[in-house]
Amino acid sequence: MPLSNLPPGRSGVVAELQVPVESQARLLEMGLLVGTQVEVVRFAPLGDPVEIKIRGYHLSIRKHEADLILVRPR
Repeated sequence: MPLSNLPPGRSGVVAELQVPVESQARLLEMGLLVGTQVEVVRFAPLGDPVEIKIRGYHLSIRKHEADLILVRPR
């Protein structure tokens, strides 16, 4: 399921990154790798950006990027 479909407070494990190559390198550098646990903290009032918790820190990504990150819910 896309990361953007997880409700706030729920977590999952990154299964696949379908992000374009130009954006993928940036996400990989921030620790968003396949097999990494990620938790959705909250959505901005209009749904963009999405705040996630990964590897002990909070990261905000655009909703269109979260739509392309597939996770297995936990």
